[in-house]
Order: sequence, then structure tokens, then C-alpha cells
Amino acid sequence: MDSTRSIIDFSTNLAHPVMTPPDNIPEGAKGWLEALQDKSALNAHDDPNYFTHNPISLCAESRAHAFLVGTGDDLYSHMQASIENARLEIVLITCFWANSSSLDKLAASLKKLSNDVVKNNRPRVRVHIGFSSLSVFQKLFQTSSLSGRTYAATEWSRRLGLPSEAELPGLEVQAKSIFVRPFSVMHPKFLMVDRKFAWIPSCNVSWEPWFEGAIAVSGPIVERFVEFWRQFWVRSPQFEELSILSEPAYIPVDSIGGPAHSVVQFDELGPIFTMFLPSPHHVNPRFRPLPWQAANPPPPTPLNVFLLTQFLSATSSIYMQSPNVTSPPVLSALLKALRRGVNVHIVTSERLMILEQLGTAGKTTTQCMKILIKRYKRLKAEASAADEETGLQHPGQLTIEYFSAIESDNSNEPVQSHLKMTLIDGEWLVLGSGNMDRASWYTSQELGLAFLSQRLCTEVKNVVDDQLTNRKKIAFTSDSLR
Repeated sequence: MDSTRSIIDFSTNLAHPVMTPPDNIPEGAKGWLEALQDKSALNAHDDPNYFTHNPISLCAESRAHAFLVGTGDDLYSHMQASIENARLEIVLITCFWANSSSLDKLAASLKKLSNDVVKNNRPRVRVHIGFSSLSVFQKLFQTSSLSGRTYAATEWSRRLGLPSEAELPGLEVQAKSIFVRPFSVMHPKFLMVDRKFAWIPSCNVSWEPWFEGAIAVSGPIVERFVEFWRQFWVRSPQFEELSILSEPAYIPVDSIGGPAHSVVQFDELGPIFTMFLPSPHHVNPRFRPLPWQAANPPPPTPLNVFLLTQFLSATSSIYMQSPNVTSPPVLSALLKALRRGVNVHIVTSERLMILEQLGTAGKTTTQCMKILIKRYKRLKAEASAADEETGLQHPGQLTIEYFSAIESDNSNEPVQSHLKMTLIDGEWLVLGSGNMDRASWYTSQELGLAFLSQRLCTEVKNVVDDQLTNRKKIAFTSDSLR
């Protein structure tokens, strides 16, 4: 495989890079585009903000190769092959970093790649690692500067659980953490190989046996990952360009995963209109502590704006799977959709990160679901009373389910759901790091991908449904009101 490196000076266009969008923008994206253009002055204060004056540049085509579910350990078992076959560069961005089997797999793959580079006398592969949360101590005392903290080679093994510099002679490794007190974690998660191929998992490099998902993509959309990484993590006008003549391929893995592991490959799926949806962090949580006060609107980030415009324009169905659902704008938009006759299906957690929910939202997901059910019942009653006289639109059906773990001695059986997935009208699929909780909508940095493809929606939803068949319980369904 032929490849080259060259240094490009971006000092004159760091804020406004040129990225070619697709020729045709679908109707479902036009409302999002108009809303972002209307908020450009406000978003210009964010970091990163390179897309503010040209939001259409966030749109591109992608090629989806595979989608898989399982625990984080299962996901990293698949991602190992991509790491081990890198030619020039690996970029791994995650939020939480902890000793775990996922970290062990990453370390083993880096060693294998390094040995291959040395054996074949290849140029050293550059490995860029970025994360936000290592420990309570780190978050309390690390600088809040967006330049972050770069870890010395002497710390890789002791602090991060990575191989030592001596064990990786074929690699040039940089590890950096960024966290902004009090609440702003950098929550995106992606693995980019040679700037041509990317994995977008929902999991961190961490130990929790949770139900997760990941999609593998290539094509022009990967350029958006490169730009996001350059603008926020690299933060330098001097940027090395890579030129690889052939595309890194998705590498199927035959390993046997855990009990919740499943994968679907998209061998014949053509180019997909895709939107790269960053959501910059914000220090101000915009709290309104008094119970009678309406919630402040969320920051109008590309991800937040896209989800809200889709919720408010949905015509038939909204499926939402999130570890927690505590964001007031989300709950309000779902109730409006139900009022229009849109069916809403929520899969979430009954008891997950309770203290975090109380600290960032003042309510738990269970409390928020009870409030949503109460308001929905009132909506149904009002519609029933008015139906005979006015013939108003019947509210849509509401289904709420909680993830319910299967009792098992298998350590890889998921005990909670951590997948973040939204489907709108069976046409739009949104995956990424963003939860439907208040933290993701107001303070954390997030990253999502929105795919416009009925077939992709169907195949991804089928994989998730198959593994959730015996792993969820009904909390509420409209049928219970009959």
C-alpha cells in the first residue's frame, strides 16, 4: 500500500475549513440547516466552532460496513483487527479510561502493530489517544485548559495501563486528556484508522459489562472526523496530511463474542447521506432551580438542533434508546409528538448512575418517565373528552421499557444498556455518544452521526431487537389504558 505524509499549514483557514458537501440536501435536513444558520452568532462562541458559518459542510456521504452489539469487550474484539492493520495513523477518542479487558485488548493490538511495523521495516505508525475521565483525582486537579494534559511516555504504563515506550518501538504514541470543571466531560467515542475508516462505538475503554453498539464507516464522512479531531484535539495550524492510495477495509472477525453479541454486515448497501453532528461542551449548566420555572433551552448545537427538529417534524414513529432520559427539551418534544399522533417507544434504564442524574438533572430517569406517563394520560383523557365534539387527532401510542438483565454466571452478560440510538419515522438513524439526559444536552461534549437510510434503520433495529428480546421489561404501554 503506497502512502505519504506531508505538513500542511492551516493557519489561514483553521476556523473555516473547506469540505465539500453532497450535491442534494434532503428535506429532512433543511430545517436543521436553517435553525443552525439562525443561531450562528451564538454558536460562534463554542469550541470547536469551525462549522458555525458553514453548517452544510457537516453533511457527507458514507459507506456503512457493519453494525454490532454486545458488551464493550465484544466491540473491542472487532475493533482490534482495524487497529492491527493500520498503515500510518490511529486516532482513538473516548471519554472514560479504566483498567479493563477492553484496555487489555487495545494494549495487545498496539504491541502487535508495533511488532509488525518493526518486522517489515515500515515507517512508525502514529497513535493519538484522547480521553476525558481517568479518576476523580484527575478531574479535580487537571487543568481546565482545552490544551489538556499530555502524558509523558514514562506514565503510559503506570497511569494509563498501556505498554511502555520500549514495548512499542514501531509506534509514535501521544496520550492526552481534556476535562473542564465542573461538569464538562468530552464524551465522544470513535476510532479512526488512516483517516479513511472509522468505528463509532457507544462504549468507553472501561470495565462495565453493558449492552453497547458500534458502526463501522468509510467514505467522505471520515473527513469530518479528521476535521473535528484536528480542531479540538490537535489545536495546531501545523497539521500533517496523510495520503493513502487504497482504502482501509472493514475486516470481519470470526471470534465468538458474549451472549449479547451480534453483528450485521452491509455488503450491498450503497452510499448514504450522513450528517456529522458535533455538540460542543458548555460550562454553564443553565439550571433553573425553582420547580415552577420552565427549563432553559439547550445550547443550539448541531446534534441538539437536529434531534429537536426531527422530534418536532416526525410523522409516524420515534424510537429512542438511551441509558437515561432526563433532558427537559427531549421530554417536551416527545409529548408534542405524541399529541400529533406519533408513536413513541423508549428503551432506557430503571436504575443507572442515580447520583449523576440527581446532580446534573435534579431527577432520575424513573421520575422523568413517571412524569411523562402522567402527562400522556392527561393528554389521552383530554383527547377522549374532545373526540366526540371536535374529532381531534388521537394521541400516538407510548411505550416505555426498562433494560432488564438476564440472570447469568457469564461475566460478559450485560447488566445495563449503554447504547445510544434514535430512529425517526424508520428513515433517520442517529448513533453516537449523546444520551438523552440533561448532561449530554447542556454541558458535555458529544458527537453523533445521522444516517438517512430506511434499510440501515431496519437492519440495525432488527439486530438490537433480537438481543433485547429477553432483556427488557415493560414499564408502560398505551394498551394498559384500554
